[in-house]
Amino acid sequence: MKVNSMDFDNPIGCYDASVQELIVIDDILSAMVGVEGRHVLIKIVHGKHDDVTFQVDPSMDLALQELAKRIFPLCRSFLLINQFVESRSQFKSGLVNHAFSAALRALLIDYQAMVAQLEHQFRLGRLSLQGLWFYCQPMMGSMLALSTVIQKASANNFSGSAVLNLLQNQAKAMAGDNAVRLLLEKMTQCASNAYLSILERWVYEGVIDDPYGEFFITENKSLQKETLTQDYDAKYWRQRYSLKDGIPSFLANIAGTILTTGKYLNVMRECGHNVQVPPSENSKLMSYGSNHHYLECVKAAYKFASGELLNLIKEKYDLVGKLQSIKHYLLLDQGDFLVHFMDIARDELARKPDEVSVEKLQSLLDLALRTTAASADPFFEGVTCVVERSSLLKTLGTIKDLEVNQSSSGSNDPQEPVSITALETFSLSYKVLWPLSIVLSRKALTKYQLIFRFLFHCKHVDRQLCGAWQMHQGIRALNTRGTALSRSSLLCRSMLKFINSLLHYLTFEVIEPNWHMMYNRLQSANSIDEVIQHHDIFLDKCLRECLLLLPELLKKVERLKSMCLQYAATTQWLISSSIEIHSPEEPIDDSISSNKAKQRKSGNLSQVLKSTTGSVAVMDSVLKFEKEFNAELQSLGSILSSSSQAEPYLAHLAQSILGVKNEKNGL
Repeated sequence: MKVNSMDFDNPIGCYDASVQELIVIDDILSAMVGVEGRHVLIKIVHGKHDDVTFQVDPSMDLALQELAKRIFPLCRSFLLINQFVESRSQFKSGLVNHAFSAALRALLIDYQAMVAQLEHQFRLGRLSLQGLWFYCQPMMGSMLALSTVIQKASANNFSGSAVLNLLQNQAKAMAGDNAVRLLLEKMTQCASNAYLSILERWVYEGVIDDPYGEFFITENKSLQKETLTQDYDAKYWRQRYSLKDGIPSFLANIAGTILTTGKYLNVMRECGHNVQVPPSENSKLMSYGSNHHYLECVKAAYKFASGELLNLIKEKYDLVGKLQSIKHYLLLDQGDFLVHFMDIARDELARKPDEVSVEKLQSLLDLALRTTAASADPFFEGVTCVVERSSLLKTLGTIKDLEVNQSSSGSNDPQEPVSITALETFSLSYKVLWPLSIVLSRKALTKYQLIFRFLFHCKHVDRQLCGAWQMHQGIRALNTRGTALSRSSLLCRSMLKFINSLLHYLTFEVIEPNWHMMYNRLQSANSIDEVIQHHDIFLDKCLRECLLLLPELLKKVERLKSMCLQYAATTQWLISSSIEIHSPEEPIDDSISSNKAKQRKSGNLSQVLKSTTGSVAVMDSVLKFEKEFNAELQSLGSILSSSSQAEPYLAHLAQSILGVKNEKNGL
């Protein structure tokens, strides 16, 4: 920039060179602390990028000008740093900027003390301009590096972890200058003390004390723990506390551990369990350095918090006991209550879903639970009734996050049956309280309910077929050869073997082994997150191996079950109506022996059954059932066999199903 000599009061060029040097030294010493001299002017440029420029009298000796210009960067650095300290000491700047400004202020005090000593030497006549340049060298590099940092911080309005990352990156960039690097590392440590105090409260108490929003963990206070039993996505556990952008680079590798540690402590606080990481001489996190002591402190805090929460949930809240109780009811591990319930609730379950009284079902369920072995379970009162509004297939289609294997086109989309009863939509639920709702969330319970609905309906089909089989056995003594009943008896046996093979597969080859695998993993789990992971793996594996995530196979099974129910209803009606036709008792003479009466009654009943079931229409109906059932069974067996290469667990079911097919003609 060209400067006119008229900008200065008296041109310095009119003096001798030795006098000029004295005047220049005096002006530079003033400029070093931000004060203008008579022949050195300071121009401060404000804006996004603050800057400082210096102007010297152009009449000054050229050699003196060159020496002065070498010292101006130090003067400029002082002014920029001093301005940063003043602006960043305000409350709104945040704790890290406050701490950084305090460290810079201490450095500026040392700098000003150095200037005062130089001025004293100048007053004694012992300081030349060359000597001044020499004495400024030790501070020059440090002040320049710091001015670079604060210019970047000011231009981008950095705070919190951004300031720490900037300091740390600048220290790495100055690796060749040991003195400057050490100073920047010291500044980083001073600035990080405030940040580490926030971190310390979080990992030792589970409390976020962050008045300026600088911490890399944010809290969403709108999410409450009570939502875990209602929110399918379990947002509370995942989003109540979460990581945000701006993690300090020296904490980046353990950010997840830090988040989890505080979450665990916070859960215990929410449970009213006042817990704090036990203090020790070396547990303070108020120091950042190359020894990485803070990392060891965080790991120790995590280990303590994880173990403490796991013990609390396992011991005080009996997580395993709750899981076993849910297994009893929702996975039908102990089914005696279900048999009683299905007997007493038969009429109510036969209604349409929107006509069912859930309160009545609940009272019947309570009666079944209290009058069977389930009453010995201390948690049986947590079981409740639910009647859904859609079929299992449609429900599975609406749960988007399930990895349903849709191998077919849109024509295979689930369709609601024309007439659906509560038997297809009935389910059980389970009351889960905090903190067990972390593991047994709404999503987990929904998966349990899907499995229950499938098992429950299979049990219903089995009961109906057993009823039909009993009716066949009740008339076994009668002569039914040549009628549709003999053919129907074989078909009933095939259907029973199919449904029993399916139930055996679901319970003994899917649920039981997967449950024991999960149970063993829970015993060795080291954190609640591992428990959640093992539990989720168990449920997802059961859903897949129970065919609930394989729509093509599930639809085949549902079709077969529907045929079994139609057959059972038709057969029971046919036999019972035939018996009712013969129900009017003929008067029996007392002189006739009871044996003869029984023989005559049996013969008459046999004739009625023969006449009823010997018709072509009834025989065609039975043969139609048999043909359709065998075709569907063959189709299912083929799909299972071809799918077993990709899904090995299907090989067991395929073997059972094909076994049913091959034995359908046996007795």
